[in-house]
Amino acid sequence: MKRFYLILSAALLALGTFGASAAEKAEAKNNFKLYGFIRNYFVYDSRESVSGTGDLFYYMPKDVNMKDGVDIHDQGSFSYLSLTSRLGVDVSGYYVNNVHFGAKIEGDFYSGLSNSSNANASVYFPGNTKVSGTATARLRQAYATVTWKELGEEKQNSVAMKIGQAWHPMAADIPHIFSLEAGAPFGPFSRTPLVQMDANLGKNWVVSAAAIWQMQYQSNGPIGSSANYMKYGMTPEMYAALAYKSNGFLVRAGVDLLSIKPRVLGSVNDKVVKVNDRKTSVLGYVYTQYTYKKFALKAKSTFGQSGEHLNLMSGYAKIGENSDGSWNYASLRNSSSWLSMTYGKKWQGVLFLGYMKNLGLAEAASAPLAKGDVYFCGNGFSNLNQIYRINPQLIYNIGKLNLGFEYQWTAVQYGDYKEGKLNEYGLATDNLHWVGNNRVNVMVKYNF
Repeated sequence: MKRFYLILSAALLALGTFGASAAEKAEAKNNFKLYGFIRNYFVYDSRESVSGTGDLFYYMPKDVNMKDGVDIHDQGSFSYLSLTSRLGVDVSGYYVNNVHFGAKIEGDFYSGLSNSSNANASVYFPGNTKVSGTATARLRQAYATVTWKELGEEKQNSVAMKIGQAWHPMAADIPHIFSLEAGAPFGPFSRTPLVQMDANLGKNWVVSAAAIWQMQYQSNGPIGSSANYMKYGMTPEMYAALAYKSNGFLVRAGVDLLSIKPRVLGSVNDKVVKVNDRKTSVLGYVYTQYTYKKFALKAKSTFGQSGEHLNLMSGYAKIGENSDGSWNYASLRNSSSWLSMTYGKKWQGVLFLGYMKNLGLAEAASAPLAKGDVYFCGNGFSNLNQIYRINPQLIYNIGKLNLGFEYQWTAVQYGDYKEGKLNEYGLATDNLHWVGNNRVNVMVKYNF
C-alpha cells in the first residue's frame, strides 16, 4: 500500500510538471538589473558628537564635559569618506500564470574603522578616535518575493510576500534627505530579517503584516545591545498596518509589538536559578505623504514604548526585584516626529525638521533609578530630555551626478544625573540645559 501511494504521488508530480505547459515555461524568464552608486561625503561638525559609520551617520552633539575648566566636547572636526558606496541587483520577470517571483541583494561598505590603540588617545582627543582601518563590505538587503496578482472578481487585488533581510516596515518611509542617517533619531531606522505580507485591496487600500527578527539593530539590556533577548524570548516582533492611497496622497498607520527576555538566569541567595523575565512594549506610528508636480511632502510621527532597537532615543528600565530572582521592568515612552518637503527637479530645495521628546517611564519605580538600571539606546544618553533638528538642503542634479549641500543644526536638552541617578520616571530633570552642533555636509554622488 505504501508503494502504491509513492507511485501515485510520483504520477501526480509528473502530471503537474507536464501541466506547466510550454507557454508557461516561456514566461519563466529572469531579468537582472544592476544598480548602485559611488558616494562621497565631506563633513564638518562644530562639536564632538555621537555618530557612526565613519561619523557619517549622525545622531546628536554630546553633553558638556568639564575637565579642569575646559569643556572637552567643545571641539570641531572634519571628515571626508566614500565608504557608503553601494551595489545591488534586482531580479524580476519570473512568473507562472499570475504568480510573480523576484529577489533583491544589496550591499555597501561599513565603517570598518577601529579606535586607536595608543594609550594617549583619550588624553589628546575628546572621544571619537576611529581614524584607522579600511571600509568593510556588509549586507544591507537580501530577500525573495512572491506576488499573486489579478486576484478577486475585478482582478484589482494582489498579495505580495517578502522573505529575508529588508527594511523594517516602520523604517521604510524615508524623508527627503541625502545624509546617511535618513531622519534618525527622529524616526525608526532598521534593516532586519523578516517575513512581510502586503495585500492590495483594490486601488486604494493596503493591509500589511510582518514577523520580524533582530540582527544588526538590537534591543538593549543587562548585557548591552544584543539579539539574545529576542532569541531566548522565542517571540518574533509583530507588525501590522493599514494604508490608504489616492491621487498622489498616502496615509498609513501601524503598530509594532515587541516582547523580549532580558535574562533567563538569575540568582537567589548566591545560587543560580532560572527566571522568567519578560518585557513587552507597543509602538505606533502615523505616516503621510503628498506629491504634486515638482512639490512633495512627507511627515511621520511615532509614539509608544521603547524602540531602542529602531534607533529611537528610548529604552526601558529595571524597576524592581522579586524573591524568586526575577526582575520587573517598565518601558520608557517616546514621541518622535519629522517633516520633510522638497521642490524642484534639476535644482532641488529640501527642508527637514525633526523633534523628539523623552516622556519617561510608563510606570514609576519605587525609588530613583541607578544609571546602570536604565537600558537606553546605545547611540544616545539616558539624561536626554528632548532633541530638535533644522536641516535645509540644496541638491543639483546633472544626469546621473548629484551634488548636494546641507546645513544641519541639532540641539539636545540634557539634564544632570542627581548623585548618579535618574528620578522615579527615568528622567534627568536637574539643571536642564541645551547643547547644539552645526554640521555642514557636502555630497558628490554618481548613480549607475
